[in-house]
Amino acid sequence: MSSPQTAAHGSDEKVVYLLKPRGFCAGVVRAIDIVELALEAYGPPIYVRREIVHNRHVVEDLAGRGAIFVEELDEVPSGGRVIYSAHGVAPEVRQQALQRGLKVIDATCPLVTKVHVEAVKFAKKGGTILLIGHRDHDEVIGTSGEAPQQTIVVASAEEAEQLELADVDNLYYLTQTTLSLDEAGEIIAVLKRRFPQIQGPPAQDICYATENRQQAVKRRAPSCDLLLVVGSQNSSNSKRLVEVGGNVGVNGYLIDDERDIADEWLEGVKSVVITAGASAPEVLVQRVVDFLKNRFEFGRIEEVEVIEENVKFPLPSELMAHQKARLTQIASV
Repeated sequence: MSSPQTAAHGSDEKVVYLLKPRGFCAGVVRAIDIVELALEAYGPPIYVRREIVHNRHVVEDLAGRGAIFVEELDEVPSGGRVIYSAHGVAPEVRQQALQRGLKVIDATCPLVTKVHVEAVKFAKKGGTILLIGHRDHDEVIGTSGEAPQQTIVVASAEEAEQLELADVDNLYYLTQTTLSLDEAGEIIAVLKRRFPQIQGPPAQDICYATENRQQAVKRRAPSCDLLLVVGSQNSSNSKRLVEVGGNVGVNGYLIDDERDIADEWLEGVKSVVITAGASAPEVLVQRVVDFLKNRFEFGRIEEVEVIEENVKFPLPSELMAHQKARLTQIASV
């Protein structure tokens, strides 16, 4: 296979490089499967607290099948069935569900649950938790809810520099799972310099899928003219991919689908690298590829696998039996 450098600058042929891995991660696949299986097993209405994953197309598709998306649990009828999104919830939400007799199915990503467990462990030690992440993101809201009186959200290296803490000997840090590796590393470096006693989790909290997609962009995008990231505007990991591209000198845009692509972006462009955030469906990627082929005459499409990815997460026990029955039915057809 020719390298992107050779293809981009050695001929006039226009080429699209499809990065792999891209799109759905194991946590997103699990969350979507949970909603689909719940609709099949119990029938609508199935309520979902917040967006099951941060992708407009996914949410609209599931809503069309009978899922009802709500912001808070008081919108769910007493005794109703509700699914928590992949981003997790605070303990007070779980308590509210219990008080209202709701039938809960938890679609929280296991890697987010890992961070919640770490937060509880650090909180029991009586210290202060510095949670690195974006304050308005559902995942950060849920994680900080495990110990709200002991948690301080740190959103940037600048904020880390300005922190004033009374007790620096009992200090811990955690991170949102969908951050930029470079940005998180910069913040952690500041915290360790300012507070040498600070302790972190045994392994990094940024999830494998976020890391893999960022590493793929770093390795392949610099020799291309344009980066397109398929994902919704409220998807943290998708926005980070555009930032990673910018950090390695590539002009990039976050798009929900091909309709967001502006003609002027493609002026003089011979090579485009495409990836997708962890909550973006592959069908949207293929629509973007077809659009570039038909409208801008990109004649060559190459898939570039940078890192192999084969992670899978088990479903909640209450839905596993239904999934087995469905797979058996499909196999018998």
